[in-house]
Amino acid sequence: MDYSELSRQADEARRHSYCLYSGYSVGAALLTRSGKVYTGCNIENASYPAGICAERTAYAKAVSEGEREFAAIAIAGGPKGGKPADAYPCGVCRQFMNEFVSGDDLDVVIVHKELDYTVHKLSALLPCSFGPGNLN
Repeated sequence: MDYSELSRQADEARRHSYCLYSGYSVGAALLTRSGKVYTGCNIENASYPAGICAERTAYAKAVSEGEREFAAIAIAGGPKGGKPADAYPCGVCRQFMNEFVSGDDLDVVIVHKELDYTVHKLSALLPCSFGPGNLN
């Protein structure tokens, strides 16, 4: 699948990043199975743990609108105002995304400097995961 437009939207979402402390902006574009896209950016806080990553921002927007099935997420991160620099999701985001994997695996699209990208499966980024299926 071609994720060029999703990658562009993730990079565009970086422009809204609130990253006063790290100077590292991240944007995410989350594609639902129905074809809708939700974007998000990282929002830092002076109390560091109170911040939220771009990936979870996009998911929070989508889930709060009733979405539950996702096909892919593109992530673009790097120094504020610079080109993307291969930002992989943190462990908390990987676990958060795993909550909403049903059936097919999630494509995680990592955006590179020239907006080219690589695609990874969430299951490869979070091996031996714990999720809803473990509670049944």
